[in-house]
Amino acid sequence: MKKRRIHHDPTFATLMAWEERFLDLMEREILDQQLLLRKYIARDPGFLHSLRPREVEQDAPEIVKTMAEAAGLFGVGPMAAVAGAIAQKAVEAALMAGACEAVVDNGGDIVMSLQTPLLVGLFAGSSPVKGLAFKCPPREGIFSLCTSSGTVGHSLSFGCADAATVVASSGALADAAATALGNTIKDSDPALLQEAVARFPLERVEGALVVCKDHVAFAGTLPKLVRATFEPAQASSGWTVQEEP
Repeated sequence: MKKRRIHHDPTFATLMAWEERFLDLMEREILDQQLLLRKYIARDPGFLHSLRPREVEQDAPEIVKTMAEAAGLFGVGPMAAVAGAIAQKAVEAALMAGACEAVVDNGGDIVMSLQTPLLVGLFAGSSPVKGLAFKCPPREGIFSLCTSSGTVGHSLSFGCADAATVVASSGALADAAATALGNTIKDSDPALLQEAVARFPLERVEGALVVCKDHVAFAGTLPKLVRATFEPAQASSGWTVQEEP
């Protein structure tokens, strides 16, 4: 697939599709959704800063309602779902225009519609857990793989996980869930990690995985993990991931 790296503050994203016109369309959709979100925040500044679920106005844009609903399910602030929600809108726009496949990696929050397998590298910062990738299979409709971290990147997390990854049927849902899961990780003890993942409300998502230091815990249904090579410095930059034999 063709790739395009974009930066429209605060979005750093990689778009993937088979034709340039779909990349153009996804980039425009991201700009449109950012504008809708900024206009709503101007009306309701608390939406931007809340760390807890927040009710939104009845005439709020669809993306605002989607973020608020996902955040409410996992007890986090609505901005915890922003990257996944915007990525979802972009992929939906491409599919509605006739794209057969589309991917948006919005800072590690990835929304996909696939007809061929896609390798997604698992980046967990300084953790010794390296060289792994999710082999995402083709499937019906859109799905999302989102990651939160207490040690990598600028996103707010109240936990110490190097990576808290969730797979769900929508970007907003996976994004909010990953934030909530990462917030619960306070210790790298393997028993406590597995307990935290096992307690996670998997009835709302498909699967969850946590990396903390040299330990990994997971539950639910996840894409197959395979050995892979990729350059961690290029994480969320449309890097090429190659499966090892």
